[in-house]
Amino acid sequence: MSSPHDFDFFHGDWEVVNRRRADFLDPAGGWEEFPATSRCRPLFDGTANIDEIDMPHLEAKGATLRLFDRETGQWSLNWAASRSGKLYPPVMGRFEDGRGEFYGDDTYDGKEVRVRFVWSGMSAEAAHWEQAFSVDGGDTWVTNWTMDFSRPSGTPGR
Repeated sequence: MSSPHDFDFFHGDWEVVNRRRADFLDPAGGWEEFPATSRCRPLFDGTANIDEIDMPHLEAKGATLRLFDRETGQWSLNWAASRSGKLYPPVMGRFEDGRGEFYGDDTYDGKEVRVRFVWSGMSAEAAHWEQAFSVDGGDTWVTNWTMDFSRPSGTPGR
């Protein structure tokens, strides 16, 4: 069951290993890997947070604002990208049994896509995030981006 403190593990500084497909919709497409750094801080006494990720390889930064809706018990994850200057449609969802799943609708390369974010393997020292797109309403998914988070050496998480 989700709570306002599901993302408390994420507060602080992170090193990130990114893997993303060259073509987000091609399940046979090649992958590229690159490093990044991220910093997350809590807002609203922990019921929200914001992080910024710096990806020099892409010459880009991104930010995610996460908000917990106390009425629905769901989180909204709202992504903004520095290169486009856009705030993308949110994905909504919750945590159950140590796994967070979040879904939304967007467009990619002119196609309507269903978007899924998954958070797993969360601890004070590590976490895994992945993004997948579906062009058939969620019947099949193409995982197209993953991030593995770890704490910088000698740096406390919070």
